[in-house]
Amino acid sequence: MFGLKHRKRERIRKLPFPEKWQDIIEKNIAYYHHLNYRDQAELRGHIQIFLHEKKFEGLIGLEITDEIKVTIAAQACILLLHRDTDYYPTLFTILVYPHPFFSNIKQYLPGGIVAEGEQGRLGESWHRGPVILSWDNVSRSAHDHNDKHNVVFHEFAHQLDGESGANDGAPVLPNRSTYIAWARVLGEEYQDLLDHLKRHHKSDIDFYGATNPAEFFAVVTEYFFEKPIQLKMRHPELYEQFKNFYKLDTEAIMLKDDKDSIGKKEVL
Repeated sequence: MFGLKHRKRERIRKLPFPEKWQDIIEKNIAYYHHLNYRDQAELRGHIQIFLHEKKFEGLIGLEITDEIKVTIAAQACILLLHRDTDYYPTLFTILVYPHPFFSNIKQYLPGGIVAEGEQGRLGESWHRGPVILSWDNVSRSAHDHNDKHNVVFHEFAHQLDGESGANDGAPVLPNRSTYIAWARVLGEEYQDLLDHLKRHHKSDIDFYGATNPAEFFAVVTEYFFEKPIQLKMRHPELYEQFKNFYKLDTEAIMLKDDKDSIGKKEVL
């Protein structure tokens, strides 16, 4: 069964990549231009498979276009580069709102208090359920890769986290020793973020990551891809854990791009 699925995916991966999709990626996905040619080719193959296997639905009258599908798929598949992957196996549908949306939430507060109400959302990821996104914010964050925020990276990081069986900030890792190092580093960094929040100190990691370990993993994933140089400088052990998990040296990618830009200026 798995051999058949693998062969089918290989056939899809090798199909000609539509020129229209290529134009969308080059126009909308700022991160794509940081990748080398080999990684760009791998990404295009992942996009082919992702779009073949996942269903998109527009909400509140939003018409799903190739631009919407390819822009979301490209960012979701950046998280899969260099990794053995089953392409988010428990995810079948991506729901897309035209704008930020409201969602009913339930919060458990100290003293046994339960607070319920509506909250504005840019995205949601359901364990063994859909990913829900705001197209406005997807498009904006795809174009700007320097603000530490990317709603697609965030919500699809939750999907990776959930592949372990629970959304707890500990995705599937190779072995026990890897889990030990992961738990130590992320536990210390998470506690440090909580301490900064309690003391009203500033933090370079978004305080939304202090919500719980699952949100911490998703927030740091955004940081890892969007501001890797700063992450490695300020949180070197945390950077190494994410580098090992995602099998990408995002700092080196950004530094190489900066050097190339300087070289081009010197030539000019």
